[in-house]
Amino acid sequence: MRPEMHVVFWIVVFATGVALVSYLSDALLPFAFGAVIAYFLNPVAAALQRLGLGRTMASVVIIGIAALALAAAMVFLLPLVVDQLRRLAETLPGDLERIRKWVEVLAERHLGASFPGFKAGLERALGELAQSSTSLVGDAAKMLWSRGQALINLVSLVLVTPIVAFYLLRDWPAVLDKIDAWLPVRHAATVRRLAIDVDGAVGAFVRGQGTICIILGVIYAIALTALGLRYGLLIGVATGILAFVPLVGWVLGLATSLVVALSQSWPDTTLALQVIGVFAAAMALDSGLLSPLIVGQKVGLHPVSLMLALFVFSALFGLLGTLVAVPVAAALGVLVRFARDRYLESAIYLGAEKPTPLSVPAPRLDT
Repeated sequence: MRPEMHVVFWIVVFATGVALVSYLSDALLPFAFGAVIAYFLNPVAAALQRLGLGRTMASVVIIGIAALALAAAMVFLLPLVVDQLRRLAETLPGDLERIRKWVEVLAERHLGASFPGFKAGLERALGELAQSSTSLVGDAAKMLWSRGQALINLVSLVLVTPIVAFYLLRDWPAVLDKIDAWLPVRHAATVRRLAIDVDGAVGAFVRGQGTICIILGVIYAIALTALGLRYGLLIGVATGILAFVPLVGWVLGLATSLVVALSQSWPDTTLALQVIGVFAAAMALDSGLLSPLIVGQKVGLHPVSLMLALFVFSALFGLLGTLVAVPVAAALGVLVRFARDRYLESAIYLGAEKPTPLSVPAPRLDT
């Protein structure tokens, strides 16, 4: 087959895959969740195997413990988070009104003749924010139920995801061996090298950043609740989840916590300063210890790239796209760097008659 036919073939395969994923995104969601869980927990299963436990039994133990932990969180943590979310929606309009009055007092002192225009704009912006915030939960519920199969999707997530995760976790080495056997013979060594690099980048971020999210979520929730900040548990958990994209969760969590702290204790700023201290300490812990120790330097993705990937994939594939955006972005980063290296060794860049061949080892996929 001519080289251009190879290119056409893979372009058609890629376009067909994207179209199918976009069309079947809702149906594929529990399978994607199961695959992510299996990928996240695969090193644990491998460690249990090295201790002498069979792969099937290791998978049963891991999925069982994970299911019990999730059930405990749903029973003990979810009601508290939902209650704080409800109270936040109820009290947010009053908090925004108090903030508006404080800002108006300060603006009137310093703006002089420009104050009336500033006041009108401020009232309009805060009014829209209050209206959108109080209706957020209702709008989200309407959006979910308007899709027509919300209940079916929920049952699928609860029942299908653990089953998919168990079978993928049990059969992970066999799946990798089968995929390795299907690689194009001529390019198998290169594909294996890329697969190992992709696994290193994706694994470092998914497992590493996921672990950091859990640690930071616990720290934020405990610290903010101990300070007496209203909705401290809710803000802490949400900040930990959003920490999956570095800096984004920290900025949003700090901004939200400061608004709540100022509304709760103004004119006393002690609580706001304590909140700043908590977030500064967590940022120092993350950047100085957690990220270098757990994630390391394997990912090679800029935070802006991560945000772009989240926006693009969520727009294309909805919740499924949000779930796979960061792993796919990490994989694409490896492929882009590989293409860059090939370009720098090619005749197009060097101007030579014959490009310098790229030496590629032939490792096996890590099972």
